[in-house]
Amino acid sequence: MKIIKLAWSYLRIGIANELQYRVNFFIQLLQSFIALGTGLIGLWLVFTQTTQLGGWSQPELLAVMGIYMVMGGVIQSAIQPNMQRLMDEIQDGSLDFALTKPVDGQILVSIREFRFWQLTDVVVGLVVLVIAVVQLQEKIGVWQALAFMVALLLGGIMIYSFWLMLTTTAFWLIRIWELVNLFQGLYAAGRWPVTIYPQWLRLGLTFIVPVAFAVTVPAEALTNRLTPLTLLGAFGLAILLMLLARFVWRLGVRSYSGASA
Repeated sequence: MKIIKLAWSYLRIGIANELQYRVNFFIQLLQSFIALGTGLIGLWLVFTQTTQLGGWSQPELLAVMGIYMVMGGVIQSAIQPNMQRLMDEIQDGSLDFALTKPVDGQILVSIREFRFWQLTDVVVGLVVLVIAVVQLQEKIGVWQALAFMVALLLGGIMIYSFWLMLTTTAFWLIRIWELVNLFQGLYAAGRWPVTIYPQWLRLGLTFIVPVAFAVTVPAEALTNRLTPLTLLGAFGLAILLMLLARFVWRLGVRSYSGASA
């Protein structure tokens, strides 16, 4: 309950700070529509040449795009801002203020920042997703919807764990932003199902950078492609990445020398 209250307090502060700059909402909305328009143009160009792409129909790829935007909004609003602040504090030695608080350090550095206006990507993505589901003309059952939500949650956990491990390397490396830019470039590949890529790239986007589990697997749940074995594998990988992220975090904190050192 203490952690929930703390997270709620930071959430309210983050929203209040964002509401001071309401023009940012229109800027972010414009960016969301530009990203959506770019994606739709890409789909249109593909389906002027073919009726399927790697076995995926146009409505199914539209669902992938919607999930990609939803997950991207979650990353930009809740995960990346906290990881960016953590990276800056490691490099300037001010992380002491978080580590000396009477709460778990990893939890604290993961909930302090929230970019409310970035949720426009989530809203636009959900609208795209609803349109795609309507176009699919398939009835989504309870278990199918549940598998989708579980897969989306597990994908979010994997992305958070990967981001934390990536950011924690700032305890040992200086020019960490190159790695962050690399992740952002790889995540952009998630706007298409990973099954259309070559085998080597598919493996990389599945087990090294978990883009497949964040975007493609939830889309497979909606399009009757997801198997129980894949969902079980996603659960196991999410647990593994959480434990690995925790280990890397604790290892980094032990090697940290900040302003109080």
